[in-house]
Amino acid sequence: MGMKPHSQAMYAAGTLLFSLAAAACSTTPSPGHPRTPTPAPQPSSPAQICTSLVSYWAKETLKGDKWAGIDWEQKGLSNDQYALHEKIVAAARTEQRRQGRQKALELIDRQAERDCAEQNGLTGSSENWRPPR
Repeated sequence: MGMKPHSQAMYAAGTLLFSLAAAACSTTPSPGHPRTPTPAPQPSSPAQICTSLVSYWAKETLKGDKWAGIDWEQKGLSNDQYALHEKIVAAARTEQRRQGRQKALELIDRQAERDCAEQNGLTGSSENWRPPR
C-alpha cells in the first residue's frame, strides 16, 4: 500500500523544512567563512571594579537618582570606596556649579579612575565584614 500522492508531497516538504531549519541552526562555519575565536573574558582588576562602582554611584548621586540614597553596603562599596565616593561627589558638585553637569560627570570618571588605580581598588576595608567560621 503506500502513501497517497499528496501525503508523499507533504512528507517531502516537511522533511525539507526540517533539514533547512537544522542547517540554519548548525554551528559549523561555512567553508568560505572560517569562524574567528571569541577571546576569553578577562577578569576585572580591583582598580577597575572600584572605578566602575565609585564612578557609577557618584554620577547617580550627582544626578539625584532615586537609588542614590541607599547605603554603601547596598551599593557594593567598601568603607574606603565609600569615603572616596563622598570626596568625589563633593568635588563634582563644585565642578557642576562652575562648569556644568557634563564637566562634573567627566571629573567623576577621571578622579575615580585615578584614585582607584593609585590605591589598588580600595577593597581591603569593610568594618562589618567578618570571615566565615
